[in-house]
Amino acid sequence: MYDKHKAKQNAEKRVKELKGYYRHIIVFIVINGFLYLLKVGALNSFLPDTFPRESYYYDWINANILIWAVILVVHTLILQRHKFTFFKKWEERQIQKYMDEDRGKVDKYK
Repeated sequence: MYDKHKAKQNAEKRVKELKGYYRHIIVFIVINGFLYLLKVGALNSFLPDTFPRESYYYDWINANILIWAVILVVHTLILQRHKFTFFKKWEERQIQKYMDEDRGKVDKYK
């Protein structure tokens, strides 16, 4: 039987996940865009004179963008998890495995 309440809860959860994902992308673009502009010197005219302008001060920005991009890819994979049947089949196999193990333990003590 189709449960409308449960379906609505699942849809609301999915929308919440999507909103979080889109927010993650926007924050990634804004922050890393700003950092990249800082690294290439596009913002030098807006910075105070005491602010370091040498490019080697900003070498960490490339690593930051790379690490954050990897995290964003993982977030994407988590969001799209329902499209990967491998995980569902793996989960079902694991459940069956543990049920069989528990049945074996019960049979052993009878």
